[in-house]
Amino acid sequence: MITDTHTHLYSEQFDQDRDLMIQRAKDVGVSRFFIPAIDSSYTEKMLQLEATYPDDVFLMMGLHPTSVKLNYRKELAQVKDWIDKRSFYAIGEIGIDLYWDRSFLAEQQEAFRIQIQWAKEKNLPIVIHCREAFDEIFEILELEKGKNLYGIFHCFTGTLEQAHKAISYGMKLGIGGVSTFKNGKIDTFLNQIDIQHIVLETDAPYLSPVPYRGRRNESSYIIQVVNKLSVIYDLSYEEIAKITTENSKQVFGI
Repeated sequence: MITDTHTHLYSEQFDQDRDLMIQRAKDVGVSRFFIPAIDSSYTEKMLQLEATYPDDVFLMMGLHPTSVKLNYRKELAQVKDWIDKRSFYAIGEIGIDLYWDRSFLAEQQEAFRIQIQWAKEKNLPIVIHCREAFDEIFEILELEKGKNLYGIFHCFTGTLEQAHKAISYGMKLGIGGVSTFKNGKIDTFLNQIDIQHIVLETDAPYLSPVPYRGRRNESSYIIQVVNKLSVIYDLSYEEIAKITTENSKQVFGI
């Protein structure tokens, strides 16, 4: 059993072949798909996906940092409404993204902290999106740290020092296609991180692993990540799949 802890199966990029794409993933052993939220414009598609695949799809709820704009308070109110009226498996993806636009930094920081507090109130994990914002993310995690703060540092691309820091705040590291890139760098030190802190993800349709880099990503390609970690950790394919799925169960409680 393989768990994809982060995949946008509702993306428009899958509208023409979504069922076939999901079946390809199931055919190679991926049987758990955790679905991060972006903003309210995708909520209905997420719910439809869950209804179609109730045994395989597990939803998160949250406001993605790149969707934190002038209307962010309205979007946050909808997140709160949803997490109060039904169950989700995590608050995510949430965080700070300073790659595209720094003008909403203060609003991103506020939204991130508010959603962390909601996760703690609901005893849910958080799934963190971080792009060019490690210092800003860690500043807020330091303020919110405690036994009820835990989750996944999605698409981890930092240094060894930053990896240890993320882990110290109760985070697993989400490892995907970047681990297969020649310039990805994280493959040079991952073997210094105990595999108990690692979970698998694709972030499909983004960040395809080698040899699919540059094409649309999909959950079946996670086997390339399993193969890469098998080499890095000198463990069998089956061991990587089993350990990382057990790690995901610790986070999501299922």
